[in-house]
This record gives sequence, structure tokens and C-alpha cells, in this order.
Amino acid sequence: MKKGYLITLEGFEGSGKTTIAQRLHQVFKDSGFPVFLTKEPGGTLAGNRIREILLERESEGLGFKAELLLFAASRSENVRINIKPALQKGSIVICDRYYDSTTAYQGYGRGIELETIQYLNHFAVEDVIPDTTFFLDVDPAVGLQRSALFNQGKEMRFEDEFINQKKINGKLFLERVRDGYYQIAQQEPERIQAIDANRDINLILNDIIKILNERLSVRFHKKLLPA
Repeated sequence: MKKGYLITLEGFEGSGKTTIAQRLHQVFKDSGFPVFLTKEPGGTLAGNRIREILLERESEGLGFKAELLLFAASRSENVRINIKPALQKGSIVICDRYYDSTTAYQGYGRGIELETIQYLNHFAVEDVIPDTTFFLDVDPAVGLQRSALFNQGKEMRFEDEFINQKKINGKLFLERVRDGYYQIAQQEPERIQAIDANRDINLILNDIIKILNERLSVRFHKKLLPA
């Protein structure tokens, strides 16, 4: 059994993943846990360069297969350089997105065969599986409104595809991705915890802390302090 504990945060743009990740990271530090925070795509020198390609508006039209392979490459480096060593040291690792995003966006969203997605996910992460995943479920309209308010840079390609109501095989890309997240959560109800992310950020964080305390007390015999 690995010494550390891997927590991943999933959901639409504007669901609060990044803010929650940062707040949760601070809660763990304040509670005396060794903790490491990372994100996808990114987290490494190569991963950050890949992130620019994947998320910038100028990459509109990037082939679906190329997109998939770039995500896998970024993830593989992040696992090798950051996540796996931190877990081996006994740290809590918080990752803003992980392989469930690839399954939801590139699999259910883009329509790439799920068998291919699963193979590449496993190839990239090997045995580094999340202990707990929080699916921050936000109404797409709310999420996009939040995203537009706080992200004025060039990293808006997926938001643009949602806003412009892009369709794939006759169905909105947004709806395909959301359906994908629901199906993934139903398939792994023990690992994946759905959280109502339409609420105030403090309520969301408190729910997450409550769930983690139930799980962490078993492995680490200590709990998180209130946020």
C-alpha cells in the first residue's frame, strides 16, 4: 500500500476546482500534513509547455487524437516527476484534474473509443490511482459565467467550445462531457464523490473536509482542522 494519499478534483470549467485545490492545500498544511499541490495539464516544465498548446485559443482545430496524446504526455511526466515521488514519501497529493478529465472530455466528449482512453490512462499513470476523487458538479451555465469572469487570458479553448454550443455527432459537446462525468461517477461510487458546486465555496470545502476526515482517520489517525 502506498504511503501517501492522492486526492483529485474534477468537473467543468468554473466549478471551483482550482480555488478548492488551493484552499484544501492550505487546510492540510495548517493541520500538519505533508502535502503537495499540482495540476493538469502542467505541473512540470514539459507539462506547462503542453498546457499552453492545449488550452490556448490559437489551438482551435487541434486534432482530437493529438489532443489526447498531449494530455497523456503531460500526465505521465507529472506522475513521474511529482506525484509518485510525493506519495512514496507519505505526502498528501492534491491534483487539479487527473485522468477522469480525459475520459470525460476526450472519451465521452470527443467520442474517442473508451478502450483507447483507458489504455492510455493506464499507460500514463500505471498504478497511481486516486484514493478519493471529488466531482464538483456545477450547472454548466453557472460554471461558464464564473469562468468568463475570472479567466480573461488565452486559456479559454474548452470554454469557447461550450459557449459556442459546439456539437459532436449531433449532441452538444457540453452535454456529452457532463454525461461522461455522471457515468464515470456511477461506475466508481466509492472513489468518486459528487459535490454540489453551485453553492458558496466555503460550503463546498466543508463538505469535502468532512468526507476526507472520515477516510483519513483510518489511514493516518488524524483529522483536518476546520477551514
